[in-house]
Amino acid sequence: MSIPAQFDAKQVEQKWYQYWIENKYFHSTPDHREPYTIVIPPPNVTGVLHMGHMLNNTIQDVLIRRARLKGLNACWVPGTDHASIATEAKVVAKLKEQGINKNDLTREEFLAHAWEWKEEYGGVILDQLKKLGCSCDWDRTKFTMDPEMSEQVIKVFVDLYNKGLIYRGYRMVNWDPEALTTLSDEEVIYEERQGKLYHLKYQIEGSEEFLVIATTRPETILGDSAICINPNDERYAHLKGKKAIVPICNRVIPIIFDEYVDMEFGTGCLKVTPAHDVNDKDLGERHNLEIIDIFNANATLNELGLHYAGKDRFVVRKEIETELQEIGALEKVENYVNNVGTSERTKAVIEPRLSDQWFLKMEELAKPALEAVLETEEVKLYPSRYNNTYRSWLENIRDWNISRQLWWGHQIPAFYYGPGKEDFVVAETKEAAVELAKVKSGNAALTIADLTQDEDALDTWFSSWIWPMSVFNGISQPDNKDYNYYYPTNDLVTGPDIIFFWVARMIMAGYEYTGKQPFTNVYFTGIVRDKQRRKMSKSLGNSPDALGLIDKFGADGVRVGLLLSASAGNDIMFDEELCAQGKAFTNKVWNAFRLIKGWEVSETLEQPESAKVSLQWYEAKLQKTLVEIEDHFDKYRISDALMAIYKLVWYDFCSWFLEMIKPGYQQPIDKATFDKTIELLEANLKLLHPFMPFLSEEIWQHINERTAANALTVSSWPELKSFDEDLIKDFDFATEVIAGIRTIRKDKNISFKEAIDLKVINNEKSSVYFDSIISKLGNVVVIEYVTDQVSGALSYRVKSNEYFIPVTGSVNLEEEIAKLEDELNYLKGFLKSVQGKLSNEKFVNGAPAQVIENERKKEADALAKIATIEHSLAGLK
Repeated sequence: MSIPAQFDAKQVEQKWYQYWIENKYFHSTPDHREPYTIVIPPPNVTGVLHMGHMLNNTIQDVLIRRARLKGLNACWVPGTDHASIATEAKVVAKLKEQGINKNDLTREEFLAHAWEWKEEYGGVILDQLKKLGCSCDWDRTKFTMDPEMSEQVIKVFVDLYNKGLIYRGYRMVNWDPEALTTLSDEEVIYEERQGKLYHLKYQIEGSEEFLVIATTRPETILGDSAICINPNDERYAHLKGKKAIVPICNRVIPIIFDEYVDMEFGTGCLKVTPAHDVNDKDLGERHNLEIIDIFNANATLNELGLHYAGKDRFVVRKEIETELQEIGALEKVENYVNNVGTSERTKAVIEPRLSDQWFLKMEELAKPALEAVLETEEVKLYPSRYNNTYRSWLENIRDWNISRQLWWGHQIPAFYYGPGKEDFVVAETKEAAVELAKVKSGNAALTIADLTQDEDALDTWFSSWIWPMSVFNGISQPDNKDYNYYYPTNDLVTGPDIIFFWVARMIMAGYEYTGKQPFTNVYFTGIVRDKQRRKMSKSLGNSPDALGLIDKFGADGVRVGLLLSASAGNDIMFDEELCAQGKAFTNKVWNAFRLIKGWEVSETLEQPESAKVSLQWYEAKLQKTLVEIEDHFDKYRISDALMAIYKLVWYDFCSWFLEMIKPGYQQPIDKATFDKTIELLEANLKLLHPFMPFLSEEIWQHINERTAANALTVSSWPELKSFDEDLIKDFDFATEVIAGIRTIRKDKNISFKEAIDLKVINNEKSSVYFDSIISKLGNVVVIEYVTDQVSGALSYRVKSNEYFIPVTGSVNLEEEIAKLEDELNYLKGFLKSVQGKLSNEKFVNGAPAQVIENERKKEADALAKIATIEHSLAGLK
């Protein structure tokens, strides 16, 4: 098989991925081996590959490919999430383009359009992951709304309801007026925004007195039910039993007293709007206040908004400021920065809203999940600093609002049989529901036709919190073979931004339904940012096209570029130069392979001593690096593991080892050295494979004719063996000796083709084991160990060892002496200047400590250089 001069990433990637798929290397079934399981954080079915996906899935692929090489039964389950809000928004937008309004459709008609959209676009991101090289078990691909998956979601809902953990309640919720659905607390992102603080004047009924109250939302005065004051505030003691008049609507409202109000904040008076603020709602319940809801679902004002009815809340805010000014009810307006809650999905400003919703009690579910991470460590977070974040959330957990006012999703299995709020039953099927309804209502004549299913869908996270179990059908069939073999899974790779949404909830679900953790380790990736530290996003236009990067640098180059700077939990400052570095590494390895395969091999040539020594050294270096790599993987330092391999292959193998064993120009290499070099190259490829699967497989297959059973992707990880640490230290010393020879050759224009002698005073008692390497790489004819300095020679030191290269005809002795003497005189003058400063008491006492330290360093450097030059001059003279 001929070896191309250039590595063609596109052709190689397509060829080997197809080969891997055809041979089912990624498919896993239970057997006698130890399982290693990863479930993918399911990307949204609306998603396309972005930099965060690239990083996250590359790390998962590294872990799964390494596990496969280590002989484990590796199973990486892929899939997508139905993403209720995002997908429904996409479908609504597409229908709008076709002139269709969602509100004109039945639920069934809309869902038909949604499924059509999913079938057309839903698999895009999984196909893109294949281009990255992800070795998922595609036969196991799941979608959170597959029938088998949906059945398990409904089963869990019914079970938790029957346990008394799910309830329906009228609560203040986070309302997204764009998506027209409620959101959980975790789906609200708080942003610091510049706003205004409006100081409004409320007249006391039957008086000329006014109370001034500051608010950021003047439009909500139309929903005011009371004014609240702290009972200990003597400034307003005379107002007990009084009432105030709301500007514009002229509604008369009571003045109430409650210690909730902070006397030091603002004027000490608070307007109370129970329908539009969670704290106001609590006050309203304590004081039996009227609830006045002035907003429609889309955050326009309703008929209680008077002449502002039908207008958007932010339009009203501007217009009502003008009206308040005109009627003399606006004392002043100030600029004010406050935190504004926004929807994670639509970015719309959240509106607090009272609504009937479904909730899941979290306090009891959280206890075993808290213990698993912080006490028993059955689940370990990497990096461990996220333990504090995890603790904080679980110790202050609130009930989870699990209902969403959407059609795309799992419809809540609650069935109403009467007009009352409690006239419902919860069941997995309509058939089961009607039987329960007959008993609960006492009406044996009820039929399925009499039942109306709850319109709401479940929060998307309610399906993904059982993901590690549901992908193996563990909820519906807990005794099935796959579930009992693959669960609990091993590693979860995800972002810290969903530690609450997903990670903690999966741990809760795992203990609730299996008594076991869903995974053992959680590796948190960082956020991919640009060079200006900005988070990559479409809106900023700073996120590169992921597939474009693969096209430009190759999948292996992109993987290496991303991972070289991706330490656990730390953000990545992404720069295309990282991918260029990855591509350069690809080319380096490819060219090293071409060099080796280009050598002529001799069956009869005896193995040189330098080759024997080189092979022994590289084997030791490989083993030492393997120990480091294993330690890095054990601690989930994936970036450090790659860097160790990168240095081993680029510097130790390509730069040193190949030069040490390389035969002379147009000379053959002995077979023993060549065969061992191929063996070591194959070991390198095994280490590289999890990170650079395409390049490594291509070279592996070029080395020898391989059967399908002998592909690299299903070969074996290098075996740990003992190694000689001293051999590595001795070689490191030898490289300094070689560097010294090369420096003198370069500085003195001694051709590298010109053979030289080397005389050594071995004060360090350093090993002579690598003398054959020093001879070969320095083109040294004779290495002689002496006890006295050698005259007429160029010299240098390595530690206390002295090395002398006798001057040959190519070096003008007088010129070298003159140059060194000139440099010596300059350095002595420089030293005198520095020492003059340091002997000046005024300078030493007055100058900053850093300046003094710099001068002392200059003195030490000058003294060292002077000693070296004097030593060289002594040798030359």
